Amino acid sequence: MQSIARCATAAACLPLHRASRSAVQNLTTAQRFAPSFVPIRKMSLSIVSTPDAPAAVGPYNQAIKAGNLLFASGSLGINPATGKLVDGGVEAQTKQALKNMKTVIEAGGATIDKVVKTTVFLADMNDFAAMNAIYAEFFGGHKPARSAVQVARLPLDGRFEIECIVSLA
Repeated sequence: MQSIARCATAAACLPLHRASRSAVQNLTTAQRFAPSFVPIRKMSLSIVSTPDAPAAVGPYNQAIKAGNLLFASGSLGINPATGKLVDGGVEAQTKQALKNMKTVIEAGGATIDKVVKTTVFLADMNDFAAMNAIYAEFFGGHKPARSAVQVARLPLDGRFEIECIVSLA
């Protein structure tokens, strides 16, 4: 803590030339610690949509590209042809949701080996082992960061939903 306080008051943590250091020392405290506003480049956002995955079931998009990232909305185990959840419980819904997510990722110009983070939503945490086996097979040797939580209810009374963040770099 002392080194942080010393740096904050002396502004000596940055490697400065002598001339620069004296210029900093001549500033008032208010000037030295005033917030500096750096202009931020506007990030372009683009919508990713494909008819090969189920349409969004609400006022959102299948995915959004923002800079070098793709943010994929939650995918449920919906059959794109029928618009209904697949039969077969959590296993079938997990497989279909992962397939839907992959389709959206590919429509966004990436592949599943570029997935950085997933969030899994389960209707029942007792389904974790079954879901985890299918998830592991789907991603193979690639292991993105992941959170898995039980929720009170999923849209359409689904058993499994997954969202992800994908690198486009």
